[in-house]
Amino acid sequence: MNNNNGKTAAIVAYFTVFGTIIAFFLNFDIKDKFAYFHIKQALGLFATFFLISLFIGYFDSLMISGAFYLFFIILWAYGFISALNNSSTPVPILGDYYQKIFKMIGEES
Repeated sequence: MNNNNGKTAAIVAYFTVFGTIIAFFLNFDIKDKFAYFHIKQALGLFATFFLISLFIGYFDSLMISGAFYLFFIILWAYGFISALNNSSTPVPILGDYYQKIFKMIGEES
């Protein structure tokens, strides 16, 4: 089971990009793998959100932007609930890619 500091860092990671940065530093000395897993997931979600929203912003369609926001909220909620439940289940569709892309986060030197 995960310690409380690791779970706290994992939960904090999902609260904005600043929460992800704070979670990284909360976990810096502890080096809890559970927390690093969720830090990678949250960082990937926020990076995806910002990259896709750059393109979505050019569309003047409530249906397109609404579908995008709904998709992102569902993925965010899935990751957040996973952290609350002490689960290391990656978010659907993109979670495994986030673990590969951000593999340098949490590696031992």
